[in-house]
Amino acid sequence: MSGAVPPGRLVLLRHGETEWSRDGRHTGRTDVPLTARGERQAAGQSGRLAAWTFELVATSPRRRAWHTADLAGLAAPPAGERVVWDDLGEWDYGDYEGLTTATIRETVPGWTVWTAPVPGGESAEQVGARADAVLARLRPALARGDAALVGHGHMLRVLIARWLGLPPRDGVHVTLAAGSVSVLGHEHEAAVIEALNLPA
Repeated sequence: MSGAVPPGRLVLLRHGETEWSRDGRHTGRTDVPLTARGERQAAGQSGRLAAWTFELVATSPRRRAWHTADLAGLAAPPAGERVVWDDLGEWDYGDYEGLTTATIRETVPGWTVWTAPVPGGESAEQVGARADAVLARLRPALARGDAALVGHGHMLRVLIARWLGLPPRDGVHVTLAAGSVSVLGHEHEAAVIEALNLPA
């Protein structure tokens, strides 16, 4: 993020496990529900998140995200709002939707979503532009206090990179477990990761 340093912190909650995430299948547009384990992961964060007061809670439009938010107790804040933002949707994997990296590599050796084309889908730069739009929309809330985002693994990894002022592709250096919480903030003027992958 650029400009004046907002006082608020940004809490990221990756949705709980789905069958596809468990099996390593790329899950972008497909609206896959949480597994029973994924529901437990989400509910398991409710105690940690109850300690926070959020100015804004925003979720991806996918039900695995907003269901996670529900189970984690992230209702509309008393003094704020809960919204659904399309820009928080997961990376669009195009022709690779539902496939594992191992399957894709049978025809495209060495492929990763970070470094290779995604036919019919998004590039890292396009996902980065959406992350930038999310961060810009968050600024008014972060100027007042803390905010929470509930979304997806790859998208939130790109968002962390952009928070730190890094290229979108540098999200490759961060991993986010299903149902985990991470916290972004500032140390003086520097954007930092305060916590990463806090389990339920």
